[in-house]
Amino acid sequence: MLLALTTFFWAGNSIAGKLAVGHASPMVLATIRWASVMVVLYIFGRKQIYADWPAIRPRLSYLLFLGALGFTVFSVALYYALVYTTAINASILQGGMPLFVFAASFILFSSRIGMAQAVGFMLSFVGVIVIAMRGDLSRIISLDVNFGDALMLVAVVAYGFYTAALRNKPRIHWASLMFMLCVGATLAALPMLAFEAVRGDTLIPDTWGWLAIIYIVIFPSLISQVFYIKAVELIGANRAGLFINLLPLWGALLSVAVLGEAFLSYHAIALAMILAGICLAEYGGRRLSRANHRP
Repeated sequence: MLLALTTFFWAGNSIAGKLAVGHASPMVLATIRWASVMVVLYIFGRKQIYADWPAIRPRLSYLLFLGALGFTVFSVALYYALVYTTAINASILQGGMPLFVFAASFILFSSRIGMAQAVGFMLSFVGVIVIAMRGDLSRIISLDVNFGDALMLVAVVAYGFYTAALRNKPRIHWASLMFMLCVGATLAALPMLAFEAVRGDTLIPDTWGWLAIIYIVIFPSLISQVFYIKAVELIGANRAGLFINLLPLWGALLSVAVLGEAFLSYHAIALAMILAGICLAEYGGRRLSRANHRP
């Protein structure tokens, strides 16, 4: 139940971002989001943060970079993408995250790859391409890709490298880690916010904009993190990770129910390919892990 709610709230981030279009500019959304979470974490977790500071200080620049990459780059790309594409497309493309994490781990740390993992990655990647080309693969020849879908690919790739890079994080309490990542995200967002203002694109939130921000701060950013951490404690990281596959399903359902977007045949094909690829890669990964631990 905790993991189902976690992915439900994460999927709601795309819906809230879509509803905020025309009511708050993307950089305002991203900046307020991570600055608000940073303040909340400091208020309630400052004792833990101070206790972890000796471990944080030597890796400070690394943590700030991770926050900028995984939080700011992902959020900004997502919220700008939703100006140009549907929430369904954004949600299903996020379903490819586990495979991009796998690819980033291979690039950064030369993680071993099994045949099933390679096939699974390719299957999911083709599903991502189907979404980006809106079901018409002939668009590949002319590189006719929707700008919003291209931005979502940037967001997913950035989050994949961020997740893989967390492997080298210092051993500190989750609240301290989250706080430092939010500091990095806020520092990275501020110059982008200034650039948006200089261009005259800043849109101060109205009532709908603030409602979207309140949802994004409370549910996808705070409550989901607590639920996910508790769920990992209860059933383990491997089983918990599989529930991320619910994110594109929730996203598609919410997009249809809340936004009235159309669920087309190519969405179903791409979603099936992405989920099948993830399951195949996960199966191959577990077999490879068991083989590595045999005496």
